Formats: sequence, structure tokens, C-alpha cells
Amino acid sequence: MSKRNSQESKTAAREKLRLERERQAKRDKIKRQGIVAGSLVAVLAIAGGIGYAVVQNNKPSYWEGLKDAKTVVAPANTTGTKGTTVVIGKDTAKKTLKLYEDPRCPVCASFEQTVGTTVKKDLDDGKFKIQYIGGTFIDNHDNGVGSKNALSAMGAALNVSSEAFLEYKTALYSAKWHPDETTDKFKDDAYLIKVADTVPALKGNAAFQNAVKKGTYDAWALAMSKSWDNNKDGVTGTPSLVMNGKMLTTSNGNAPMTVADFNTLVDAALKA
Repeated sequence: MSKRNSQESKTAAREKLRLERERQAKRDKIKRQGIVAGSLVAVLAIAGGIGYAVVQNNKPSYWEGLKDAKTVVAPANTTGTKGTTVVIGKDTAKKTLKLYEDPRCPVCASFEQTVGTTVKKDLDDGKFKIQYIGGTFIDNHDNGVGSKNALSAMGAALNVSSEAFLEYKTALYSAKWHPDETTDKFKDDAYLIKVADTVPALKGNAAFQNAVKKGTYDAWALAMSKSWDNNKDGVTGTPSLVMNGKMLTTSNGNAPMTVADFNTLVDAALKA
């Protein structure tokens, strides 16, 4: 091999090596760009995920979103702002007994189971009217929704009739159906409908069931609860009974939990 050919071969080899290095450098650059881009996408995805989670966590819950609802569908047999005035009884009754309750309240259940029959008899006899004010404060203790959901279902019953409302309320508070306070069983529409099937006017009632499932009176339930929260009678717990602007309480400061105490306090209030 001549010296000239040998030199050309070396030059060609160096050029080939240079080109190969350039190609490798380009491949490495592209790879680095891909890694950076992938990392950026991952960071953005994580940031986006965190941002979405934050938005979702800060987004009002279904019930929270209804608190200031502009449109409130009120049940039949109601009056007042947003239908939150529920008065039941004969027009001839001169006085009204205000009854403050919470659907999940265990003491309310005890009151209804013990004194409820007497209250209903007095109501039917025209002794007084009843104004029902439903609260939902027990839901606040465990982030539950059962009180609100049951109150909405009671609204659906009230839309059927005042009598259906009273019978349904009695059923919800009964020993058979009222759950332990720590169990948010009333959050389940199916359970509320199952209880309603024990009330003749509500059994198999498609309109009632649809209202419960669709939450027709959910906003009304919150409006009613707000009227409980903003009451002017000084009520802070349930059950509470008020007549003539005064709470009816026994010597220990509690609501009457026996028929005898109830009769004594109501009779005195009716004469006042």
C-alpha cells in the first residue's frame, strides 16, 4: 500500500469516526430532551392531579351546595318563606304547640314512643295545633346526612298529606325503625322508603318514592333546618316543646318525657 493510500484511509477513518460521534451526540441529545420532557409531563400531571384534588376537596358537597339554593321546592301543606312553616291541626284550636325535633335524635325517638300517642290524640281532639320545626344538627356531629335526608323524605310525605307526614314521623321514630344515633342509616333512600311502606298512604306511592330518590325536597329540608337554627324560642336541643313563647320543661329543665308530665305542662300552658 502506498503512503498516499494509507493517508487517505486514515483520513476516511477519522471522518467516519467524526460522523459517528456526531450521530451519537444527536441521539444523546434527543434522549436527554425526551427525559426532560417526560419529567416535565410527569411533574405537570402530578401538579394537575394535586390541583384537581384540591379543587374537589374544596368543592362544596351536595348538601352544602343546597344551603343557599335560590329555588326551593316546598311540599304541599306548608306556608311561609320557602314553605318552612308546617302547622297541623284543627282550625278551631286556639293555641299551637311548637315541636322541635331532629330525625336522628334518640331522645326524640323516646319522646315519640312514650308521649306520641297522647300528642296525636290531643291534636285530633282539637286541644292544640302542632307546628313542626325540624333540625339536622346531629349530622354535624359525624359529618352525616341522615337527618337531612330523612327530613327531605318527611317533606315528601307532607306533600301527600298532613296525616301521612305524622304517621311517617311516628314510624321513623319507632323502636323498630329508628337507628342508633351513631348509625347514619337514614342516609339510605331505600331504607326511608322501606319505613314509608308501613304507612298506608305512602306504601307503593310512586310519587313519594320518586321525590325521595330525586331529592325533590332536599333544599326545603335545609331551609327548614335553617329555621330551626335561627329560632327565636331559645331552643338549642331536641326534643323541645314551646307554647305561648315559652319552653315546656319539667323541674329538671328537660322536655316532658312521660305522659303525666306532658299533660301537666300542656294543660297549664293552655290555661295561661
